[in-house]
Amino acid sequence: MSNAIIRRLLILGGLAVIGILFTQTYMLYRTWNSKQQEFNQTVSIALRNVAESISEYSGTDLPKQDLIQQRSSSVYAVNINSAIDANVLEEYLEQEFINASLNTNFEYALYDCATDDLVYGNYCVLSNTEESTAPEGADNLPKFNDLIYYFVVKFVDREGYLLTTMRQSIILSGIALLAVLFFLYSIYVILRQKQLTELQKDFINNMTHEFKTPISSIKIAAEVLGKDPSVSASARLQRYSSIITDQNNRLNNLVEKVLDIAKLEGDQFKLSKEEINLHDQLSQIVESQSLHFKKLNGTITYVNTGYTGTLFADRLHFTNVITNLLDNARKYSQGSPSAELTLSVADGKVIITITDQGEGIDPIYLKKIFDKFFRVPKGDQHDVKGFGLGLFYVKNICRAHGWSIDIDSEINRGTQVTLTL
Repeated sequence: MSNAIIRRLLILGGLAVIGILFTQTYMLYRTWNSKQQEFNQTVSIALRNVAESISEYSGTDLPKQDLIQQRSSSVYAVNINSAIDANVLEEYLEQEFINASLNTNFEYALYDCATDDLVYGNYCVLSNTEESTAPEGADNLPKFNDLIYYFVVKFVDREGYLLTTMRQSIILSGIALLAVLFFLYSIYVILRQKQLTELQKDFINNMTHEFKTPISSIKIAAEVLGKDPSVSASARLQRYSSIITDQNNRLNNLVEKVLDIAKLEGDQFKLSKEEINLHDQLSQIVESQSLHFKKLNGTITYVNTGYTGTLFADRLHFTNVITNLLDNARKYSQGSPSAELTLSVADGKVIITITDQGEGIDPIYLKKIFDKFFRVPKGDQHDVKGFGLGLFYVKNICRAHGWSIDIDSEINRGTQVTLTL
């Protein structure tokens, strides 16, 4: 994943996190205000009903104005025109609050005209949970100097009651917060993995570049050794010299493949496209590969159904793609390898098909064979050497050219690779 993509993900992710947090905060704020308004309205209606019941009980009329006054968010005063019996008041308060589903604890006090003071009534428990807030007493309840006969009600756990009614909103906000935290942790893991991947790439690139010097030195030394008369005169020494040369070439090819993959994944990868005579190029590749097939008593055939046009592509990478596919057809064959390369045209598109009679691939692995470093599991057998980079390279070269590649395979029936250009 490139730095530009990660930067876009971080920006979009950051905006999404800010949006989620802002939305959840705003929704909680709106819900809190709504619950407060609902609570105030419910309390006002319940206290008005209490005042009407007391008025009916005492046979007096209620004041026309300022029947209910609110000193603070949790303190209410009810103005009436007669003395109040505390026992009757408490019964009316509890009954009305229960009817209004105000299941929260409260305390009340009555104003005594004789002493010009509030007389504490009682602390009433209506909630289903144990109340931890201790009664505050009449000293903490405010007086209303503009009223003569009145009583004061205070909801000591108003905030807790409102939070209880907002339980669903709080739970949803908590889930959203957990999702945000999980997203942030995922971003951290992605950045950490990217850092480790970059370190791995740097190590592999540096290591493979360092390999080039000793490989070149071994190649020169092997060539000099092979030309020495004493080595040429000894079949045993000549065989050892040949082994050194072959293994050095194999090591060089592996290093070159790793470097090609590094370039392919880096920003420095560019295609050098040119006009290619497709028939001639495929003929050269098949002729070169036929030598490797003959060493194993195998055969490779090339069939052109009549296409004589050209292909605009990178010659080196195109050659590597076809060579890699033919190498796989040879390596993963049991006994004498057999492969056929066909060039044809269908629906205005150039089709290159490589078919072998090899061991085939289990269908469960077909979607993974283009993954980097993936190799089809074979237990403890490691007959075919490699890094699992060949098909990864092929897939990326095809993607860079805008080609498509499909693989159809059956166990012990062989494999068919189709390139659509």
